[in-house]
Amino acid sequence: MADETEKGGRLILPLPGNEGFARRLADAGGWELGALESRRFPDGETYARILSDVKDKTVDLVCTLARPDDGFLRLIFVADAARDLGAREVNLVAPYLSYMRQDRRFQPGEAVTSKSFARLVSSSFDRLVTVDPHLHRYPALTALYTIPTDTLHAAPLLADWIAAEVEQPLMVGPDEESEQWVSAIAERIGAPHAVLRKIRHGDRNVDIALPDLSEWRGRTPVLADDIAASGHTLIEAARQLPLQGFTRPVVAVVHGLFADDSFQRLASLCDRVVSADSVPHESNAVGLAFTIAEAMVSADISGGDLVRHRRPPEPLDEVEQAGFDSFPASDPPPWTGGVS
Repeated sequence: MADETEKGGRLILPLPGNEGFARRLADAGGWELGALESRRFPDGETYARILSDVKDKTVDLVCTLARPDDGFLRLIFVADAARDLGAREVNLVAPYLSYMRQDRRFQPGEAVTSKSFARLVSSSFDRLVTVDPHLHRYPALTALYTIPTDTLHAAPLLADWIAAEVEQPLMVGPDEESEQWVSAIAERIGAPHAVLRKIRHGDRNVDIALPDLSEWRGRTPVLADDIAASGHTLIEAARQLPLQGFTRPVVAVVHGLFADDSFQRLASLCDRVVSADSVPHESNAVGLAFTIAEAMVSADISGGDLVRHRRPPEPLDEVEQAGFDSFPASDPPPWTGGVS
């Protein structure tokens, strides 16, 4: 799949915690897998060092953005370092894209974080590749991001998994907004579908109203959603389905965030809970690497001059090694090792 005509080649560079996905992506595309060293100084600041040669290469930083506040600065530091070291392009592959929820000011004085986050990402990368971002009031990522974006969809992959693993499925969407998405899965696998009505009283207070599903009794209900965060909607739906005579449902989601103990609570009510591997989790059963690799190749072929370089590479005549005194006394210099 690799494009050998591309100047310098392509380097897949994982941020910490993303090594498994990056390896699968590099294997799917036939690309080089890079390495990064990162640790924290005693004062909490981040140290980052790219261990692979990036000069004249397209560098794709792989970093799912679940729980983004923990490592976002490190991501930006590595992106800047890659550009300073002569990378031809610096792209972000974020299978899960965060900060899409706050898309307007609901209360006076609130920060519209989706816009702020998009500005930060757009200022550091040439392209963004992601899967099923939580678009609600925005028609597309281009309404937020000023760099080229590739928005990919996992519904066909979830549909294929359901068709192979679940006998006589009944697709069930958790709310009205999921109707188009769930109906597309149902159509792909030739199954009926129904949509529940969600009554939200807050982030963690949700009521679910089930329609009469008795005509499909005997089928296996499959609750499908794009994101499982608090899990309350899915948990409530899984509780109510047996009340209409159904077996324990299967749950299939794209992004399994599963905050707190939500996965354990949900799993106790279900026959099986599966997710795509956009966020590393024990429920991962649907791989996204090949789909993302295909999109990256297509972007190379069709994108051309659409890539907007945020900043030209800075010339590097020599690499200056920092002296020992540049590092806190309690830390070893980075070239002697450290936790990556």
